[in-house]
This record gives sequence, structure tokens and C-alpha cells, in this order.
Amino acid sequence: MSAKTMPPATVQYSLDVIQEEARLLVDKGVVSRQQPIYVLCQYIPAREWVCVECELERCSFLLRDRIGDLISQEEWEND
Repeated sequence: MSAKTMPPATVQYSLDVIQEEARLLVDKGVVSRQQPIYVLCQYIPAREWVCVECELERCSFLLRDRIGDLISQEEWEND
């Protein structure tokens, strides 16, 4: 019998985690705030994308919504 390794643990994608991932990609210039949310699927493992879609749907986001709408809950300090 061959020894098999445990499958990698999947990340739990809460809305906060999804927003943070999107913010990091925007900050790095990899994606734009104007692009639709579905472009994030290129940066999240395919087997986990289903979980991301479900969480976004649960929070009333559509995949065609802009990334800027997803991360718009950023906090700004008053000048």
C-alpha cells in the first residue's frame, strides 16, 4: 500500500478574506478596481473558486460587479 499525503487544507473564504485578496491584487496593480469580480478566479485555485462564488452570492455580490464595489468598504482617515 502506498502512502498518500493528506490533501492540502482549503482556505475558508469569508467575505473579509476575499476583500483582502482583492485589495492586495489591486495594490500590486495586477487587477484594476474597474474590472469585474470574476477576474479574481485567475488568482484563486479552481477547486476553491466555488466557495468564493457561494460567499459572494451570500453577500449579494454578482460576478459582473466591479472589484471596486467589492473592496469599497475601505476605511479612510479624514484629512
